[in-house]
Amino acid sequence: MAVGRAGWARSQPCALALAAALAVCAFYYLGGGGETFSTATRRLRATPASPARRGRALHLLVLFTKAERGPSLRDKARAALRSLLRHGRLGRGDALRLHLVTDRNSRDIAEGLLRDELGRAAFPHQIITHDVNELTEKLFPIVEAMQKHFSAGTGTYYSDSIFFLSVAMHRIMPPEITQIIQVDLDLKYKANIRDLFEEFDSFKEGAVIGIAREMQPVYRHTFWQYRRENPKTRVGEPPPDGLPGFNSGVLLLNLEAMRRSKLYNQLLEPAMVQKLTEKYRFKGHLGDQDFFTMVGMEHPELFHVLDCTWNRQLCTWWKDHGYSDVFDQYFRCDGEVKIYHGNCNTPIPED
Repeated sequence: MAVGRAGWARSQPCALALAAALAVCAFYYLGGGGETFSTATRRLRATPASPARRGRALHLLVLFTKAERGPSLRDKARAALRSLLRHGRLGRGDALRLHLVTDRNSRDIAEGLLRDELGRAAFPHQIITHDVNELTEKLFPIVEAMQKHFSAGTGTYYSDSIFFLSVAMHRIMPPEITQIIQVDLDLKYKANIRDLFEEFDSFKEGAVIGIAREMQPVYRHTFWQYRRENPKTRVGEPPPDGLPGFNSGVLLLNLEAMRRSKLYNQLLEPAMVQKLTEKYRFKGHLGDQDFFTMVGMEHPELFHVLDCTWNRQLCTWWKDHGYSDVFDQYFRCDGEVKIYHGNCNTPIPED
């Protein structure tokens, strides 16, 4: 996420697993008719995994709210899903568990979209919907104190809590979910989603989150005061030697490691957040991305840095807003792109 994160639930200019413990609304694609067997759970047609096979459950989570306000969110969802299905090839016995965090009106829209698109899926899948209000209620006590540091405006708004879902996912998801990937909506997949899950195997000891570098000088700007006071710092400098910050459009969350990490959980405490924001003179507006960026400056060992090809951001807003002289140092990404990220409503290249 750069100037604006066009995710499943947020829009700024230019932010997967059984869920019974979450009091969620769930509808499952497990094969069968279209019957409604409760007010909260629906069965829709799909390709179930054979009981004789044992594979891996691949949990993928996206935010999809306020979709009734315009067609752009639906168009992005359809394009992202189609590209994921086009390139998705799961292993024997694997199944995709797609988690949707949504509201009532958007859930109805998502149901129609998924029915249309998932009929062509070549692998077993299950859709689990989470009510955004239920999750917000659980998140707010955990992230309230940090919202004032990483949200737009000066207040702490209850509804903003959902933009910090990834920060506290390990405290919300049930313990049997050990890994989950959270992605923004404005993505186009050019590689097999299963290959992204294999990045978890490359986490070093102590790492709890996989995330790519920010590809604009966003944090060169945000850390301006700290950089002025510390002229030799790597904070905000471009790669490969600098610390440009993170972009949360693609997030690998090792929930089991997050639960075990004493350090990570200490960093969620209000006193620690306050200490770091004061040290780095930090005030952001990009939610979870700002938190991960600030923590990464202090404790880089908590993060597995994804190659830029897994989150090839396309937004160039900062090139025209004071940083044209250094922009290309941040924006460069060599290698075959695996996921395009059309942040700040930037068009994604056609196939």
